[in-house]
Amino acid sequence: MSKLTLTDIADLREYERSRVEFRNEVIALKKRRRIHVGPVVTLLFENRTTIRFQIQEMARAEKILSDEGIQTELDIYNPLIPEPGHLAATMFIELTTDAEMRDWLPKLVGIERHVVLRLGAGDGAVDVRCTVDPDHEKQLTREEVTAAVHYVHFELTPDQVEAFGAGPVTLLVDHPAYAHETPLDADNVAELLADLTG
Repeated sequence: MSKLTLTDIADLREYERSRVEFRNEVIALKKRRRIHVGPVVTLLFENRTTIRFQIQEMARAEKILSDEGIQTELDIYNPLIPEPGHLAATMFIELTTDAEMRDWLPKLVGIERHVVLRLGAGDGAVDVRCTVDPDHEKQLTREEVTAAVHYVHFELTPDQVEAFGAGPVTLLVDHPAYAHETPLDADNVAELLADLTG
């Protein structure tokens, strides 16, 4: 999947004219790419369209008008556009109250290194553990409390991509304080397989 450039990002007036239609398209897309794992963790698997929407919305909200400002956003978010054999996800720890944040965020330090794709089932299953972008990790991880948002990546070999397509595929978190798993449904698998195969 090609990375975004300045020419892919509409100026604010142009974007405003197409925003409602584009937003509806992205909402439908994200439904196939959002996977809940347990009570408070959700992963949104990103692609070129979801990242373009993120940058357009950021530019709109913060009134970013200069090429330099847009380029800064492109530099931040382009690493989340997967290349063939890769998946990239934004992991959200979804907490709605201060009490929940005070309870969960200290317990979940390091969770960004505990996300796994399990390909297949039984003794033949293969686990692909996520990796973390070092620049994002520096910004988001602390020793005593974690952030509510993390960026994780998965790198699969050609054999693992084939196993992903054959299924079953399970997304799991194996953090000591949070152990949950969710099987991917057919729509999830089809959507993410398109990323993996380019």
